[in-house]
Amino acid sequence: MTHAPSNEIGMTLTASQLDTYLARIRVDRPISLDLHGLSKLHRAHLMTFTWEALDAFMGWPSSITPASAFAKMVEGRRGGWCYEMNGLFGAVLDALGFRVTRLCGGVDREKLGDIAIGNHLTLRVDLDRPYLAEVGVADAIVEPVPLAVGPISQRGFDFSIMPTEDGWLRFNNHVHGIAHSFDFRADHSDEAAMAGTHSWLIRDPASPFTNALAVLRHTADGYVALQNDCLRTVKPNSVSEHRITSADHLADTFETIFDLEIPRPERVWDKVQAIGRDKAA
Repeated sequence: MTHAPSNEIGMTLTASQLDTYLARIRVDRPISLDLHGLSKLHRAHLMTFTWEALDAFMGWPSSITPASAFAKMVEGRRGGWCYEMNGLFGAVLDALGFRVTRLCGGVDREKLGDIAIGNHLTLRVDLDRPYLAEVGVADAIVEPVPLAVGPISQRGFDFSIMPTEDGWLRFNNHVHGIAHSFDFRADHSDEAAMAGTHSWLIRDPASPFTNALAVLRHTADGYVALQNDCLRTVKPNSVSEHRITSADHLADTFETIFDLEIPRPERVWDKVQAIGRDKAA
């Protein structure tokens, strides 16, 4: 039996689609509807799919719906950003029978204010208590955490959930995190705000994602992050950097490090180079 929340948009996975997804992340049935089962799925999703915002960077078509994310990520060999990563994961959890609710959040709301609300989708999963399931930040937690105020530590990285002065909750990322924080409320869902902000992020020249290449993938002990031509390998106690030097180098990096099949990677490289020239001018 599934528990479809009233705020869920998009898809109900068929049995065949669910099997295809589970095969993609290499998780076998049966899956227990408890914290152990949720944690196994959460980690497997993050170790399989790369976080990437190439659609916004390149001006390619993009959709907020989980159905679109399924076609792109499961049937294709692409990754996704928060709307897609958490959207697909939420649809899978719902199809398996978890009680999952889509929450409307705001990355960097502490700096941007309420205009940030809608630029992030996160998930609440109700088990013995509410949990935050979060596969869309790219460089944060790899397993769900209790949706409660307090410190969090995973794999040597330190996070926290703290209350804000105006009644929201703030997830604070680790010290090396690209997104420093996101705000959310355990009962706040606003699909219209997310759809509107998605449209802005994907198209507007002022969007951070149209002006910078961003690709991240978790590893066994940290993650790798590509920002324009800088490839960073981040572990709890170390950060190393390397430069991408050519279109072929970028194509190989997409393939071997991020497990992505990107059409015409030389065009991505051309835009990275153009951004570099603009910054130098």
